[in-house]
Amino acid sequence: MKNLQLPRIVVSAPHRSSGKTTLSIGLGAALTGAGLAVQPFKKGPDFIDPMWLAAATGRDCHNLDLFMMGQERIMESFQRAAAGADLSLIEGNMGLYDSTDLGGKGSTSDMARFLRAPIILIVSTRNLTRSIAPLLLGFQRFEPDIAIAGVILNKVSGPRHEAKLTAAIDRYTDLEVVGAIRRRPEIGIIQRHLGLKPAAEELGAEAVIDSITTIVAESVNLGRIRDIAGAAPPLPELDIPGPAIPAPAVRIGVARDRAFTFYYPENLEALRAAGARLVPFSPLTGESLPAVDGLYIGGGFPEVFMEELEANARLRREIRRAVEGGMPVYAECGGLMYLSRAMSWNGRAHEMVGALPCDIVMHEKPRGHGYMELEATGAGGWFEPGLKIRGHEFHYSEIVNLEDVQFAYRVTRGSGVDGEHDGIVHRNVMASYTHLHSLGSPGWAEGFVEFVKKIAAAIA
Repeated sequence: MKNLQLPRIVVSAPHRSSGKTTLSIGLGAALTGAGLAVQPFKKGPDFIDPMWLAAATGRDCHNLDLFMMGQERIMESFQRAAAGADLSLIEGNMGLYDSTDLGGKGSTSDMARFLRAPIILIVSTRNLTRSIAPLLLGFQRFEPDIAIAGVILNKVSGPRHEAKLTAAIDRYTDLEVVGAIRRRPEIGIIQRHLGLKPAAEELGAEAVIDSITTIVAESVNLGRIRDIAGAAPPLPELDIPGPAIPAPAVRIGVARDRAFTFYYPENLEALRAAGARLVPFSPLTGESLPAVDGLYIGGGFPEVFMEELEANARLRREIRRAVEGGMPVYAECGGLMYLSRAMSWNGRAHEMVGALPCDIVMHEKPRGHGYMELEATGAGGWFEPGLKIRGHEFHYSEIVNLEDVQFAYRVTRGSGVDGEHDGIVHRNVMASYTHLHSLGSPGWAEGFVEFVKKIAAAIA
């Protein structure tokens, strides 16, 4: 078996809110600006961080999620995407060792271990001086079989503070300080109710990234980052066949605009590999529905754009008529909300498509958050009854006034629509709060494309 030399680093931190996402964006952009092809990855099921990482590097960011994908498919996904890059940057989630499992399975350190990737630890140094040494020693010794290869000091108050921190690290540890970021208000990214604001929605995203990149380029030794990544040990090369893209058999419209941004690249790739030509359209500004056989409406923040979505009445009517005429639609979370009759938030209500017999009410606190385990009921057109499916949800909305429908899933973990069911099936629409990843839901793309083909042939 051949070995692959794939330069790579994992960016992590002792705890949340240390600045790892901001610095990952800056590192990705700065290294890209230095002439490297940087392949970004994000651990976990996140959609928002990957959008910023993709914007910073100019390459699709791929999610690596143990719960949904499993270790084997993560390694395949990593090698496939990393093969064409000079360096891979993997942003961890939560703290380095945080996990729902007491033994650490599924943590960022667990992923770094099986990817054999060196770790750059981002440490928020607010109110820290000499105490940084035992903190770092503890992180080194807790799981000694992983490689913490460098430290970036974040939120440093000034030169004197930096000198004290560096002296303590040099005296008590063998870790290398590869950067120090001073406290600056402009480095923050706009926050909103569901985490970071998506880059696809942020009209000033390029300026935000440029600001972060300038600071990182001035404050971090990019040459050492590149050396550390290059010193990552080789990985056994997997035999990964390239995707065979057949001639398109159906056309599937994909809602892509500032309101609908949550799509895993692998899901779109899987639909193409299954025989679909993907046709983007905008529920916000599209004048008419393109000539398609089915629709894929992903997640996002339609509640932020309720007024604009309602104002595009012509497209809403076209989608409703298409659904009433039998067009297959697959929708996740934000797509479900858009297909409802009306959406209410902050005392305001706006009409939506009206393709589903329900209404949506937004709340201040999440109504569903975390991983999901589902069992297919057989309704919906393409999942076999009893099939076990894994996904995730994060929604502040609640479905109300739901009329008689079928459900595609029984929920065994998570919230879904009502704590017991998810996947509203109405006509040829399947709309759920569950977000699926094609690498963790084998047959999803193939089944949907076959369903679209069957319905298109019947309608014709």
